[in-house]
Amino acid sequence: MVVLAVHGGAGGDGPWRGMTDADPQRVACMEALLNDLGERLQAGTLDALEAVTLAVEAMENEPLFNAGLGSVLDENGHVGMDASIMRGEDQAAGSVIGLTTTRHPVRAAQQLLKQGWPVMLAGRPGDEFAKKHEVEQMDSSWFETDLRRAQWQKWKSQRLRPGATDEEDALLDHDGEEDGWGTVGAVALDVHGRVAAATSTGGMTGKPVGRVGDTPVIGAGTWADPNIAVSCTGVGEAFIRTVAAHSVAVHHRNVGLEEAARMVLEEVEPLGGRGGLIAVNVDGEVVMPFQTMLMYRGLYADGVCKVGIGPDFVQS
Repeated sequence: MVVLAVHGGAGGDGPWRGMTDADPQRVACMEALLNDLGERLQAGTLDALEAVTLAVEAMENEPLFNAGLGSVLDENGHVGMDASIMRGEDQAAGSVIGLTTTRHPVRAAQQLLKQGWPVMLAGRPGDEFAKKHEVEQMDSSWFETDLRRAQWQKWKSQRLRPGATDEEDALLDHDGEEDGWGTVGAVALDVHGRVAAATSTGGMTGKPVGRVGDTPVIGAGTWADPNIAVSCTGVGEAFIRTVAAHSVAVHHRNVGLEEAARMVLEEVEPLGGRGGLIAVNVDGEVVMPFQTMLMYRGLYADGVCKVGIGPDFVQS
């Protein structure tokens, strides 16, 4: 059995109000990558590590997700992108923080994982490492879409809190005001029974320069060991304080996967950490819980692709 699950961020309050005009584009991105990569996982031509890398790369290419192209802008109006990745079989990991020119931060993180040391690189050295390892570089302005620039202008002119304008636009009318919007992630189980996880984000609009959320922190936003792979999305500081992704794995030693995930979301909530996560174990069990209005998510398992935004999945 093979599994590939992805998320594109969680957020919002109140009941699910249906799809917006922008949602079909996000759904189409998830469906395309799940069907393509899922079939390759099924055929055994793709392992779990490369599957999660390619899945996150596909979402980094979609400007309506907050990762790679379309990342939100910091307090100075610039992009700073974070990503991490982890391989379950040996717990090898790679993480990058505050990249500004690397088209696919997750690929830079994967290159660090494969090199073996160091685990994390921040800022310009991270971009230079990526360039050295032939990860495509772009001018920093390439990442700044009209939508993200408009969100930043509103944030700046109204002196709002960081993240307040994420997803606020005439096109995107879910009225989300949670910091986790648009972060992307993937978990996979391959034909050899190996798991991997990866997560990527642009952070939150107006974030202080140098702020680091949970996405690049191994054990907080991303975790994989020989038994489980986890990718989280939500208010990063709370996920760091609870070491959320790793906590799912710890709880899962004693309880079922669904219960382990529920316990972790209950732990982050009192700290302002509402969000969601995706996880898969080596038995092929998958969970994708969230405690917000919605979470963009998709799943390929047993040859079937399903996607969801609100409470229900739709088979594609």
